[in-house]
Amino acid sequence: MTINVQETINTIEELVNINSPSGFADPAIDYCNQFAKSLNYDTSVTHKGGLLIHVPGKNNKEQRLITAHVDTLGAIVKDIKDDGRIQLDLIGGFHFNAIEGEYCTITTQSGKEITGTICLHETSVHVYKNNNEIPRDKDHMEVRIDEKVFTADDTRALGIEIGDAISFDPRFVHTSSGFVKSRHLDDKASVAMILQFLKYLKDDHVELPHTTIFYISNNEEIGYGSNSSIPENVVELIAFDMGALGDGQASDEYTVSICVKDASGPYHVGLRNHFVSLCKEHDIKYKLDIYPYYASDASAALSAGADIRHGLFGAGIESSHALERTHEDSIIESEKLLRAYCLSEINS
Repeated sequence: MTINVQETINTIEELVNINSPSGFADPAIDYCNQFAKSLNYDTSVTHKGGLLIHVPGKNNKEQRLITAHVDTLGAIVKDIKDDGRIQLDLIGGFHFNAIEGEYCTITTQSGKEITGTICLHETSVHVYKNNNEIPRDKDHMEVRIDEKVFTADDTRALGIEIGDAISFDPRFVHTSSGFVKSRHLDDKASVAMILQFLKYLKDDHVELPHTTIFYISNNEEIGYGSNSSIPENVVELIAFDMGALGDGQASDEYTVSICVKDASGPYHVGLRNHFVSLCKEHDIKYKLDIYPYYASDASAALSAGADIRHGLFGAGIESSHALERTHEDSIIESEKLLRAYCLSEINS
């Protein structure tokens, strides 16, 4: 099972450099849609903006759905301050300390992009004594925009207004030692693997045993990405998403992480066992793990009433929702399990 990991990493780099916070993910959805259409797949876009890529298989009565999300963490303009700087409100589950000092881009309603830096108002140690004691919160963090502005009217004259998207620079790096460092690996690494898998199916003329829908969702980070528009013949729904690393976790940056339980509860044990069997059969390095403060599009689908078996696996991502990192080994093992699962028969 040969994986061209460099092609996948190249696609990851392209994706993370497309600004797409939740609520503003259309450009990344468009990228995935054009990629799929270039391979002659049938696609459709849901009313709320998610992308369905339809891959026919031998068995159309028992279908699979594999979802990964292209929306990311981000922020939104909450207010424009008297001095022309911007107060921001967060999109997604993270804290202000994770973005302090980050370069960012504000996208106005007209599509104009204006750069800036997210910083503590009282950053200068030469002016603000003991600024390390100041809380990093919405009252103290702001965007310093890279334009000559002195008043709120100056900033509004640039086209910036309340409700505009604020995207964080990904700072993508692929090191010589095989690490991939970037914001938004959650979950654009998985999306890139899906796109490369779709290319493999076309290039090698592979027919799947079951019709499979690849659902690229656009609202996962705010809780409702793939919880609707699930075709009625889908019996298994897999969230292809990141594995959470940290103290007490089994997952690492070198294997595929298989989630057995998260904050929503246990995942389907039959599917979990199927993943493990496939890993053993195909010599795929894996770890079983529990993610204590996590939920996925698969669990969101169940909460919405979907009658499906649900599972979750993906690459191990260090420092999730902050300065994320994984290794090409984990990408390879995750892509191998994606292939093995899609080419296997559904166990009814």
